[in-house]
Amino acid sequence: MRLQGKVAIVTGGGSGFGAGIVRKFVAEGARVVVMDRDRVSAEMVAAETGARPFAGDVTRLADFKAVRDLTLAEFGGLHVLVNNAGIGHVPTPLDEVDEDTFDRINAVNIRSVYNSARAIVPHMKAQRYGAILNVASTGGVSPRPNLTWYNASKGWDIAATRGMAVELAPFGIRVNAINPVAGDTPLLATFMGADTPEIRAKFLSTIPLGRFSTPEDMGNAAAFLCSDEASMITGVAMEVDGGRCI
Repeated sequence: MRLQGKVAIVTGGGSGFGAGIVRKFVAEGARVVVMDRDRVSAEMVAAETGARPFAGDVTRLADFKAVRDLTLAEFGGLHVLVNNAGIGHVPTPLDEVDEDTFDRINAVNIRSVYNSARAIVPHMKAQRYGAILNVASTGGVSPRPNLTWYNASKGWDIAATRGMAVELAPFGIRVNAINPVAGDTPLLATFMGADTPEIRAKFLSTIPLGRFSTPEDMGNAAAFLCSDEASMITGVAMEVDGGRCI
């Protein structure tokens, strides 16, 4: 129960890594709001875990303000923010990615972190306590070819994490990131271009531990970094990648 008494918002919590984080947080005693643009997915995870669903778009500042207000009204506090929502693009030469895809990647992977900070950091500053976790990627550390603009967005997330950690430390706010390798989630086929046994085997051959990241892996790492057990850890981007970046 390392998150007993904590209230958390998890974006993109309706599926994949986000759902794994929600499940672990609830199991560790947190009260959680599942923010996802897919209302049905958010409601399914909430029904399973006892969390509170919220249908919202992370690219909209107004939606972050709304989820903040709902969380404070229903739970009387807000201590943890997990910026998990993210998207990728199919492997494409960098000079062939169209503008709409580029803009969408930046909106979901970059602007969402800015939006959440605008809406939620003032509350954390006022209470002089908070833990923020940004879900980045091994792509931001060791890029794969033909995913350049996705890799760049995750590199931005890592740099933002470090900058936020330094600036917010005097307010008692810790900011960390986790870098998963690709997982067996709805985004897997997007990253690999296709999902066949041959492509999976080739991808797995680049991961020393020989398996994909799982939602449970992300939940375990996130629960530690957002708990008071990690009270001296800020500004790190923890690789949860089976050795992929070695």
